[in-house]
Amino acid sequence: MNLEIISSTGILFQGEATRVTLPGTLGSFTVLQDHASLLSTLRAGTLEYESGGEVKSVEIEGGFVDVNNNRVAVCLK
Repeated sequence: MNLEIISSTGILFQGEATRVTLPGTLGSFTVLQDHASLLSTLRAGTLEYESGGEVKSVEIEGGFVDVNNNRVAVCLK
């Protein structure tokens, strides 16, 4: 799936990912290939994703995520 992590300073990551774990307002959740469409707010915490066999993490202050047709767009505060 295609993952974009965007902040007010620019694009932090853009590329293919096999897994994304996000700190949702109501609790953490993981998005995998072919996940159902969703729109969710995010709280402060750790965003973790796997790309190219490597697991990477980003500390975030909050934002929102849009998941649709194997595209995950994360907009950060």
